[in-house]
Amino acid sequence: MTLDVDAVKAFVAVAELRSFTRAAEALGSTQGAISVKLKRLEDRVGQKLIERTPRLVRLSARGAVFLEPARELLAAHDRAVASLAAVRRHFRLGIATHVGGAEVPTLLARLNAHDPALTIEVRLDDTRDLIAAFDRGDLDAAIVRREDDRRDGEVLAPEHFGWYATPDFVYRAGEPLRLAASAPSCSIRDIITSSLDAVGIQWTQVFLGCGSFAVAEAVSAGLAVSVFSCRLAPPGTIEVSRKFGLPPLPASEIVLLSTLTDPQSRDALRTLAMAFREHRPSPAVNGAKPRFRNSLMVDSSV
Repeated sequence: MTLDVDAVKAFVAVAELRSFTRAAEALGSTQGAISVKLKRLEDRVGQKLIERTPRLVRLSARGAVFLEPARELLAAHDRAVASLAAVRRHFRLGIATHVGGAEVPTLLARLNAHDPALTIEVRLDDTRDLIAAFDRGDLDAAIVRREDDRRDGEVLAPEHFGWYATPDFVYRAGEPLRLAASAPSCSIRDIITSSLDAVGIQWTQVFLGCGSFAVAEAVSAGLAVSVFSCRLAPPGTIEVSRKFGLPPLPASEIVLLSTLTDPQSRDALRTLAMAFREHRPSPAVNGAKPRFRNSLMVDSSV
């Protein structure tokens, strides 16, 4: 037998207050609604629980027996609800280092404000590594650059890339182009090398960095050229594709991957997507270049 918690709550209120009117006031309801709930409970248990006359409301013999178990049922229900509210949920989010910029702290702040009981675990890595982690189930969601022919994910924004170097960087035709790039598994490195190979420009990698921040430091020091999102180019650098005759780079899309389906998680994802779109800096316009932010160094646990 399954009992309606609201009906049991109405019964206990009437039994303790000895009045349908006072029970309705205590529960923020109406006398008629309390009567309907009590009748539904009595029909369910097949017993008369409350005896009511014009001058008196009292427990029946069966109602007196049922009162204490009814109180225990309500107490257990309240403990169960409280335990669910108290449990902190975990949200494992991956953000590609070539994607996350100044908006990263805003994304995390918006998620925390949306659901303070949500513990956000952030992983910053290359797109390919994040996609592999997402496919293994190690991440609940990932904001990455679209890879190859993969078509799943919600499109958040277009992404454009450029060749960047310091204004005094020297490159002479016929000499190998000095490059800074991340590890061979980095997807941006593939864009760099395949674009140069396609047009027959020789290159040499003079700096192998561990992550985008290290590569940005090498380019800012004038050691090499590299490819960056137009939103995240290092400060003090300029776009040099026209200056050095470097090939155009393919555009891409930033997508949000997730398999979460429960309502709370879907709400969190909607908040995440909205925050990304609202606070994402615009790409370069008329030669104005956005500043590179070191928000890529956000701690991996927030």
